[in-house]
Amino acid sequence: QVQLVESGGGLVQAGGSLRLSCAASGRTFSSYAMGWFRQAPRKEREFVAAISWRGGSTYYADSVKGRFTISRDNAKNTVYLQMNSLKPEDTADYYCTAKNGLAAARPQEYDYWGQGTQVTVSS
Repeated sequence: QVQLVESGGGLVQAGGSLRLSCAASGRTFSSYAMGWFRQAPRKEREFVAAISWRGGSTYYADSVKGRFTISRDNAKNTVYLQMNSLKPEDTADYYCTAKNGLAAARPQEYDYWGQGTQVTVSS
């Protein structure tokens, strides 16, 4: 079992930055691929970024590529999402996820989810 708790969301102006953190419980955190998804009001949950269990491979949605960076610290059981050059369309609830095996971009492939943290980008 893995429990995930996100933090770091908030209100920021367009062009600004935020760093989301996801603290994971459980001894086997380092064996899980981790991902970030987001869901805006009245929209489906969408993939943002994912990272392999060792951190050697990262994946991004085209909409955030070059602006967001996913990373992990297995010693701290934490995964991060550094978000730069934020845009109003990045406004959403952001969710941390974990799965066994390879990183993936489909939400149904993930086994564990956090409660989410809200990010609001004002224009």
